Amino acid sequence: MSNIPTVSNFNLNRYLGTWYEIARLPMKHQPEDSTDVSAVYSMNDDGKIRVQNRCLDENKQVDESIGEATVIDGPNAKLEVSFLPEGFRWIPFTKGDYWVLKIDANYQTALVGEPNLKYLWILHRDVTLDEATKQEYLAYAQSLGYDISDLIHTVHTGTKTA
Repeated sequence: MSNIPTVSNFNLNRYLGTWYEIARLPMKHQPEDSTDVSAVYSMNDDGKIRVQNRCLDENKQVDESIGEATVIDGPNAKLEVSFLPEGFRWIPFTKGDYWVLKIDANYQTALVGEPNLKYLWILHRDVTLDEATKQEYLAYAQSLGYDISDLIHTVHTGTKTA
């Protein structure tokens, strides 16, 4: 497992809210042709984070997945997330690492990944991100060891899913 650096002095409350996926590495549980991908993070009463991922599927229908994130190392932006049904989230090895690797000072653009360098996302508070910022975040991901040759640039059609 890689020991990649994460954001220090991470402020979870500033991170909560709506993010739009700008780009991602392929994942088996998300079709490559998904569009309008969004994620809404909110705090549950128990201190865990509700994760609402939405996108449009190949039929332009909203596809939604509700998960739960747990803070593992808050100051260093390390969380674990599970999208299993609530009754199964206690099962070991069913949670994925969700590490914030880079974020701008205004919490508008984020690079999220995991220590095995398999999963990666660029998230932004709006559906569009300027190319220079996108390239800066991708260059940083490459410097950490991520192979971005299969990167998927998320299409946003104007249909809000969040």
